[in-house]
Amino acid sequence: MESNLRLLRIADVSKKTTLGKSTIWLKMGQGSFPKPAKLSPAINVWKESDIDAWISSCFESAPQNHIVNSNEA
Repeated sequence: MESNLRLLRIADVSKKTTLGKSTIWLKMGQGSFPKPAKLSPAINVWKESDIDAWISSCFESAPQNHIVNSNEA
């Protein structure tokens, strides 16, 4: 078991990703966001490491924007 395991509730995930709660649930339904673990019928939690990995993957798959220097234009 991970020694530094940190669990996040939906509000924490929303804040960390800057996604709205409904967007998180939508992306989960589409299979493009990590699924939570259910601690009880009303409590879902995500491993912070899963959310961090998802955020990193967004940057890896995003096209790199090229900033044009005003001297190049």
